[in-house]
Amino acid sequence: MSASLRQVVIIGSGPAGHTAALYSARANLNPLVIEGHEPGGQLTTTTDVENFPGFENGILGPELIDRMKKQALRFEAQYLNTKVNEVDFSARPFKIICENGDIFLAQTVIISTGATAKYLGLPNEISLIGKGVSACATCDAFFYKNRIVHVVGGGDTAMEEASFLSKFASHVYIIHRRDTLRASKAMQKRIFENPKIQMLWNSEVTEILSNLQGVYAIKVRDVKKNEVIERKTDGLFMGIGHTPNTTFLKKQITCDQLGFIKTVNDVETNIPGVFACGDVQDSYYRQAISAAGSGCMAAIRAERFLSHQ
Repeated sequence: MSASLRQVVIIGSGPAGHTAALYSARANLNPLVIEGHEPGGQLTTTTDVENFPGFENGILGPELIDRMKKQALRFEAQYLNTKVNEVDFSARPFKIICENGDIFLAQTVIISTGATAKYLGLPNEISLIGKGVSACATCDAFFYKNRIVHVVGGGDTAMEEASFLSKFASHVYIIHRRDTLRASKAMQKRIFENPKIQMLWNSEVTEILSNLQGVYAIKVRDVKKNEVIERKTDGLFMGIGHTPNTTFLKKQITCDQLGFIKTVNDVETNIPGVFACGDVQDSYYRQAISAAGSGCMAAIRAERFLSHQ
């Protein structure tokens, strides 16, 4: 099968991917965006987005993603609804093999495959995202003013989520399976000194209870006593980390110990001509606006890389 040659191929279609598509399309690079199995990424599971500039009354996550895509399409970016199975970055042009059998050669590649939040695997968990279940306190804490929330986890991520939530919620409970935390000493000190945060040691969530309005309670099991109690809550936040979507790279790109792509000069990977943007290389900010900004950077870097070849 003959392979189509492109100047820019963008792998992933969240805020980073759509922004990269917009900027590279406006630079006449005729980008191809390979959307993946979850077009739009995590924003498509988000209800109200209140912190993206330009929308004074907020906007639904799926609508924001749809507008981003339509804007890129207006400048003739092309989209393909399939998944990348494999890449070969050993030589330029780079080779990209898709699940549907399509093969592309690319002078530059922008990776914007994002990261997937880790959840507990409970039956109704995913369907309740945006209805009381969340993995992003920075995104959703505002909706829990003077309410009771619970956070799952024992590392820095959970402590950061709980600390941020405490600025809004009336009470924050951290649920942790053990009786010691993995979080840094500095983070632990901050949590233990916060009067609005309380630890639930040796505990795990076994069930999420909901009605038409969303989550109203959870069932928590004491792992030592094997006793289950029902706890009222308005929100359940996952603080157990994110998994970057990089398995298809097969270790051709340098990543950190958590699997996030390492970049220099904001978006450059260890392979010249391959760039990374958004949550796949950002384990710290993880915001739609920062992902979009890095998508812009990646497109500009790709254009300048091509102009110097």
